Amino acid sequence: TDGSWSSKDGNFQIAGTSLGLMAFMVKGHFPGFGRHGPALDRAKNFLLKRAEESSTGVVGGMYEHGLYTLAMSELWGMTQDVEDNQMILAALERSVLVSLLAQSPLGGWRYHARPDCGQDTSVTAMVFVSLASARQAGILVPTETIDRVVGYLRDQVWNEKTGGFGYQGSGGSTLACTAGGAYAAQLCGMRDTEWVQAAIRYLQNSPKVFNRKELGHYYYAHYYAIQAMVQAGDEHYAKWYPQIRDSLIALQKPNGSWSEGTAEKPETYPHKTPMAIIILGTPHRYIPVYQE
Repeated sequence: TDGSWSSKDGNFQIAGTSLGLMAFMVKGHFPGFGRHGPALDRAKNFLLKRAEESSTGVVGGMYEHGLYTLAMSELWGMTQDVEDNQMILAALERSVLVSLLAQSPLGGWRYHARPDCGQDTSVTAMVFVSLASARQAGILVPTETIDRVVGYLRDQVWNEKTGGFGYQGSGGSTLACTAGGAYAAQLCGMRDTEWVQAAIRYLQNSPKVFNRKELGHYYYAHYYAIQAMVQAGDEHYAKWYPQIRDSLIALQKPNGSWSEGTAEKPETYPHKTPMAIIILGTPHRYIPVYQE
């Protein structure tokens, strides 16, 4: 009723609402327009209210803040009300500034909005994807910020032997971190470099990448992987999309959701259904940051 989406226990409202909005947006639905307009207006207003209530400018932890920034960036200019667009722009500029100031000396981000909190590939990918989206929308993201992200991904977490990315450090490459790291590096302008192409090969050559039972963080990993394949080019995307499409269709529940919780152990995170929709909606290309 307040416009948000969250987990069954009411947590992760910022992440759930941001992803929920983008699940609609990926098919061209925006606040104020059409039959979903009122619901999306409530979601947008929920996020703006939470941002206004934040004394620091951080909306949730840094991972949720990245998703919120991404949603605001892709909403800017797409709502019916001109005043809304002005509010979204102000909120977007503030959230981008928070992210820029929170970047660590090594070039990444972690869960708290302070540069002394360290960095990991997961949060770094999410925050930088949101900054890349804001940059596409016309918000200033300094070249120095981008260069530091490249340095972190290439020098700190990329494994030259495997071609994959680790969570913290280059050891222990994972599919989820490789997908996120590759996509962030591509958005940094590194698409044609050998190290990023090696990461794409790491994803493509994994025998368990489409196996739900063997791949942890399945929806999260594929949320990034499909966008990395879009950036890698039509040939890569054309081979990848039918496989993840068929996998997700097989995993969908009769009620339409992608949910693996039980009555005794409900879903902890509200990301699976919206991420599955965003992945499946990739061919529609309505959201700029998901375009080639």
